[in-house]
Amino acid sequence: METLDIEYVDVTEDTLTARMPVTHKVYQPDGVLHGGASVALAESVGSAASFLFLDTEKFTIRGLEISANHTRSIKEGYVYATASFIHKGRTTQLWQIRITDDQDRLISLCKLTTIALLKQ
Repeated sequence: METLDIEYVDVTEDTLTARMPVTHKVYQPDGVLHGGASVALAESVGSAASFLFLDTEKFTIRGLEISANHTRSIKEGYVYATASFIHKGRTTQLWQIRITDDQDRLISLCKLTTIALLKQ
């Protein structure tokens, strides 16, 4: 989180949003946002949303799978990742994480599957 300068900027009843600056820290060799940095942002905000919106007193949340489709490149500014539920099951959850730029254009669309494991 600190390495990528990710910070949480908004929480609603059912979403969590974080932002990350697009700088040399997250560039691919040709100077645009690295897809892996986008996925790290998506996993960070999805996991944090799981912690906020699920009962972590009784359950431990773990990620099972993440996928990403990158639709646009970006060289500077900020990207914003907003996590929202697609499916909120008792055991598994499916999150959609939309990553957008300062003009709300879609940069990446990610899906994160988490599992709630009973604490022992």
